[in-house]
Amino acid sequence: MNMIDPRTQILVVGSVNMDLVVSAPRIPRPGETIIGGRFDTFPGGKGANQAVAAARLGADVALVGRVGDDANGRSLRATLQQAGVDCRYVRTTAAAASGVALIVVSEAGENAICVAPGANGQLMPQDIDEAEALLAAARVCIVQLEVPLPTVLRMLELARRHGVETILDPAPVPAQLPDGLLDVDILTPNQSEAAQLLHTDVAGQTSYMIANQLRARGARAVVLKLGAQGAFVRETQVADHVPAHVVDVVDSTAAGDAFTAALAVGRSAGVALSQAARFANAAGALTCAGRGAQPSLPTRAEVEALLSSAAL
Repeated sequence: MNMIDPRTQILVVGSVNMDLVVSAPRIPRPGETIIGGRFDTFPGGKGANQAVAAARLGADVALVGRVGDDANGRSLRATLQQAGVDCRYVRTTAAAASGVALIVVSEAGENAICVAPGANGQLMPQDIDEAEALLAAARVCIVQLEVPLPTVLRMLELARRHGVETILDPAPVPAQLPDGLLDVDILTPNQSEAAQLLHTDVAGQTSYMIANQLRARGARAVVLKLGAQGAFVRETQVADHVPAHVVDVVDSTAAGDAFTAALAVGRSAGVALSQAARFANAAGALTCAGRGAQPSLPTRAEVEALLSSAAL
């Protein structure tokens, strides 16, 4: 990866949230109240996280999203701009407050998240139409499911029209999957999301079996995010397990976003999917070693240093 020019165009369509994060000994059970510890506020949202992650990895990246006309919205926009993200299509709406995510992080680094979408719910297909020229110029477009599904489907439709490679991070998985949602070039679920997409218990199934079922639903390639087990890549002629990197886990928030963004950076630079997944695994691992979503996202130099040390 280090020999490839990272200055490539990536378009992200997705959510922009303010994360309210509480540390706790463990994730509370339903109906339970526990005493937590440290409280922090971090910029987040899957779309914003992926845009910032791609920018830190050296890519030219733009974001299509919405924030509220409030202090959180102004702060979130400023953070994106400081990271080098093109925000011309991050619209401000007075119709709703900026999105907020309530996050509990356990001592083991696991998290539980509840999102109030706010302005993210106002991102409409018309917003995608207005950004069509930018989308047409991109090499890769990333989308997730924290914005309305008609908007996601419109982005996928226009990306296919313009021959832009699409990456869908299918989170959160909707109860009903609309037709065409999985008609993407690359699908990047974790194991829980894969089970929800397939409406079945995947326990006991191999990654190969799970990925094949997802490809049968429309995805041309699948990259399963397996956490501490790494990732599994499945495309027409490839079935490849990519090992994980060992790090001290502090907070896994945004690790999946960093993975997907790094995968897009590799693909936009013309790297084979398995090689891009190795780059993505390193980015995701480093994100787990820091606290908070965007503050923990690694730079390209940090990712390449981890890859170099792992190769020794």
